[in-house]
Amino acid sequence: MSQKTEELKAVSRTTITRRQWIWKEMKKNKVAYLMVAPYMILFTIFTVLPVVLSAFISFTNFNMIDIAGTEFLFFENYISLFFDDDIFLIACKNTLIFAAIVGPVSYLMSFLVAWFINELSPRIRALVTLVFYAPSISGQVFTIWGAFFGSDAYSWANAWLMEIGMITEPINWFKDVKYIMPLCIIVALWTSLGTSFLSFIAGLQGIDRSMYEAGAVDGVKNRWQELWYITLPSMRPQLMFGAIMAITGAFGFGGIVDALCGFPSTDYAAHTIMHHLNDYAGSRYEMGYASAIAVVLFAIMIGANMVVKRALSKVGT
Repeated sequence: MSQKTEELKAVSRTTITRRQWIWKEMKKNKVAYLMVAPYMILFTIFTVLPVVLSAFISFTNFNMIDIAGTEFLFFENYISLFFDDDIFLIACKNTLIFAAIVGPVSYLMSFLVAWFINELSPRIRALVTLVFYAPSISGQVFTIWGAFFGSDAYSWANAWLMEIGMITEPINWFKDVKYIMPLCIIVALWTSLGTSFLSFIAGLQGIDRSMYEAGAVDGVKNRWQELWYITLPSMRPQLMFGAIMAITGAFGFGGIVDALCGFPSTDYAAHTIMHHLNDYAGSRYEMGYASAIAVVLFAIMIGANMVVKRALSKVGT
């Protein structure tokens, strides 16, 4: 009995010592903690708390119009999502198709274009960067694509196809189920050279050139070996940031479809999880059900992020 008591006292002393060490370190770095505090407070209030609150609300039938009738439903919302909501299943399929194509392709395209631009002279590099980056911030993107694939005979695509005899009457591109998803994917890729593209350029500019000289001495023989063994390992932070941005954009797209196809799209051909979430949260005010949709989307994005993180950890090995 006495031996057990001594062990408990030893554990207690260790715990107290550890706490004292943590407190000492906090006092030592109090300026750093003070500088980080505003961000952490805002991040907790506007990111962490909403996620936790959304997860809790997803187990209820909370409705903004009838708050008094809120009840705890446990997993009923999730069961309804996967077994009773056919439109949600269509939205899941469309979202996964879009993410599987746009996410990887936009990520690789952003890196390859950035790698190409990095080889140019500084003045030309600045101009070409602006050319490639402009579509992601331009407010006229949807106007241009709407004019090109308009529904009448005067739109560029219809006029050209009718002139060469491939079609006899205009195609309503963004209302035809056969063309909605492919066109939305093309527009998404065209506007995908955004923040991750700039981060890749910054990462490439920050690589120490002496590493390439050392690599040549160690047996690196060509540009592809330089890319795999030097460039990619040196910019893992930028690669991870770009992957997160690509995942967020791929799974959270919706504005493209709304601008080009309207809401909802014909036969839900481009209906996504984000559209389903906005429908229940913004139109029906069924926040409990909408929160369940948000939790499912959040879980999918976290899973995709973990897969990408594991893949990037093997780069250069």
